Amino acid sequence: MAQQNTIAIIWDFDKTLIDGYMQDPLFEKYHVDSSKFWAEVTALQEQYVKQGIKVNKDTIYLNHFLTCVKQGVFPGLNNRILTELGRKLTFYPGVPNIMKDLQNAISTEEKYRVYGIHVENYIISTGLTAMIRGSKVMDYIEPNGIWGCEFIENPIQSDLAEHLPESKETVIQQIGYAIDNTSKTRALFEINKGTNKHDYIDVNSKMDIASRRVPFEHMIYIADGPSDVPVFSILQQHHGHTFAIYPREDIKAFEQVDNLRKDRRIDMYAEADYRKGTQAYMWLMNQTRQIANRIYEKYEEEIRKTVGTVPRHLN
Repeated sequence: MAQQNTIAIIWDFDKTLIDGYMQDPLFEKYHVDSSKFWAEVTALQEQYVKQGIKVNKDTIYLNHFLTCVKQGVFPGLNNRILTELGRKLTFYPGVPNIMKDLQNAISTEEKYRVYGIHVENYIISTGLTAMIRGSKVMDYIEPNGIWGCEFIENPIQSDLAEHLPESKETVIQQIGYAIDNTSKTRALFEINKGTNKHDYIDVNSKMDIASRRVPFEHMIYIADGPSDVPVFSILQQHHGHTFAIYPREDIKAFEQVDNLRKDRRIDMYAEADYRKGTQAYMWLMNQTRQIANRIYEKYEEEIRKTVGTVPRHLN
């Protein structure tokens, strides 16, 4: 049986931790009009349908990046540059301090330490893993704790070719891993089963509930809106915890998350401000402590069941 003493705080990235999209520093570096790039991406699905080709609208932007690299729009773009650009990302107030505070709130309490109860931060994003790795949140994210999209720079060549072409420069050339709004749910099950901690466990392996590393009810997922409904739904079905964020004074975003609450997709929402004393900070801290208390009580109850009564003298 697994110890099941882990609380997983799982963060979306774009519009959840940052105000906007992580690719903005990339467009600035190469002096590319981001609105034109995204307009082209939006049009791709319909254009490929006319060719009789089905594409994934969530991840087709990755292909368009590769096309632009090949065309010289993003000359020399590689994972090193993406990681460096990640350092330029500007986060919402309170990030990454809230990640550290959630960890410390549990790790510094003696009764939780007795049973090894602790918090782990994860990121599940349709954005670029390399940029996330370069950002300032990485000090608080678990090793192997990011699910995002990744590029390959040097594809492994086929031995079938008689003459292997030599690459003149290191640039992104292929998609290594892509995650969309639906496949985010796969990441949840990988955290649930512990595939990121034990490479011998496959996400499709049959596992008893008691053997899974992080039960769904020990998870909190924070995201910004309708695109995260598949993840919200899984956690709601399995008694997990869901929280939505909206930018300050953005009435449309507010209406979206309020509708999610009305539809029981999320438990709560708040303005995108994670500083101490804000609604987001207090709700996340309170939920984390409640989960820790339930884990603690479960351990205490298991011990009580194993302890017999003390013999007494008969009158």
